[in-house]
Amino acid sequence: MSIHDDLARATTAINDATSIVLACHVSPDGDALGAMLAFLHVLRADGRDVIASFPDPFVVAPHYRSLPGLELLTPPAEFPQEPDLMITFDCGSIARLGDLGDAAKAARQLIVIDHHKSNDRFGTLNVIDPEAASTGSVVRQLLAYLGLPLNRDAAICLFCALVCDTGRFQYEATTPEVFGLAQELARYDVPITMLTRQLFEEHRFAYIQMMAAVLQRAVLREDLGFVWTAITANDFATYGVSTEEAEGLIDVLRRTQEATVTAVLKQEPDGTVKGSLRSLGDVDVSELAADFHGGGHRHAAGFTSTLPIETIGARLTELVAAQLQA
Repeated sequence: MSIHDDLARATTAINDATSIVLACHVSPDGDALGAMLAFLHVLRADGRDVIASFPDPFVVAPHYRSLPGLELLTPPAEFPQEPDLMITFDCGSIARLGDLGDAAKAARQLIVIDHHKSNDRFGTLNVIDPEAASTGSVVRQLLAYLGLPLNRDAAICLFCALVCDTGRFQYEATTPEVFGLAQELARYDVPITMLTRQLFEEHRFAYIQMMAAVLQRAVLREDLGFVWTAITANDFATYGVSTEEAEGLIDVLRRTQEATVTAVLKQEPDGTVKGSLRSLGDVDVSELAADFHGGGHRHAAGFTSTLPIETIGARLTELVAAQLQA
């Protein structure tokens, strides 16, 4: 079945639904949050009965603070337990829905919208386009099938999704179609200068100080072209920085000239470690993430683990070496 067939089936399900709930993955990034909020804005403008949320911790990273619609989000504790139609965004598995996972299992119809090839396809309808640059790009396709017009708030949110998952139009997923979508969105008076500064460049001084300390202890395996570092729970506490604020650290570390594979490990207060992976070369980081039950794309992936940081770093080093030898 083609992506066009999936989009058509999803369109029918949405038009037939009496009420719709939207959800994205835990600790949402710009693509997940932007895609979901854009869909929320368009459906609300069409008079649909719709709410949106994401799992606890119900906290949005500060660099997304200007996205319109954050005030419309419903706390996860108030999310319907048996929704008529539930739609998930940028969520590769039901586990990534956290405390909203039970609602997904109980939904009469569950539509999964994503662009990750590693998606578990856990929906009753799966609209997954691995060729798309972002989940926001898939949302734009679905809105076209629905015949619903964009508005400025939706365009701002979709622009956030697009620039975040293309790395400001730097990643290999940046195609002529990506620029075509960016051109369409820009016509809605998207505040590009202000938005991109907040998304990628603006940080509190405390974060800059923590970043300096974390980068100092980065480990480079030049023979493997692999560099990694970790932010411990103690680092976050010492500098008073949240894990959400540190989302963009990997974009700094991946500037390392000697490395084509980059990893940043972030330790939560409970010891859980979230790993972000990037690749510029032959190493498929989605395979590295899969070793820790995570997923993503060939050039960008992530995972969550309860293993100690040093154990994860050593294992990632082994996996990079194994891929290069293969």
